[in-house]
Amino acid sequence: MSQNLISANFSAETIARMDAALATLEEIFAPFSDITADALDGLPRMGEKSEPFCRQTALVLDQNLAVIPPSVDFKGLKEDFADLDALRPRLLRLRELLNQVENVKDALGCDILGTSLEGYGLMKMFGKSEGLESLRQAIRLRIGGGRDGKPTGGDTPPPKA
Repeated sequence: MSQNLISANFSAETIARMDAALATLEEIFAPFSDITADALDGLPRMGEKSEPFCRQTALVLDQNLAVIPPSVDFKGLKEDFADLDALRPRLLRLRELLNQVENVKDALGCDILGTSLEGYGLMKMFGKSEGLESLRQAIRLRIGGGRDGKPTGGDTPPPKA
């Protein structure tokens, strides 16, 4: 019995809307493309534990503007906090959306593999498996009949002959 966890049936219009939304985000973040993991390597980063310290420091500096020398970019600090606070809820939404997209991809893969294995079994049962020998060899290499006998992936093995 076939499983059908999902039927997304993405229309051309839906795919175009997805691409447009992604293009918009890519355009918004294009000016920051030089900020890479390598560029940040070795720089001190604000984490969960250091953020309260940074926020408290900004508050104290704001209350003592007269002692801040011109070399300290306090205005930039305040703008960075505003940008961070604006970005965070969107980052959370993006992470949740990415998780949803991954789940859809995984559900589609489950349906595809399940139906493929079912079809493979049917072809074997009805003696139509002559053309499936190369598939059997390929999946054996992927599942556990590889050269070293160890599994090479997390797929379900094909039905036994």
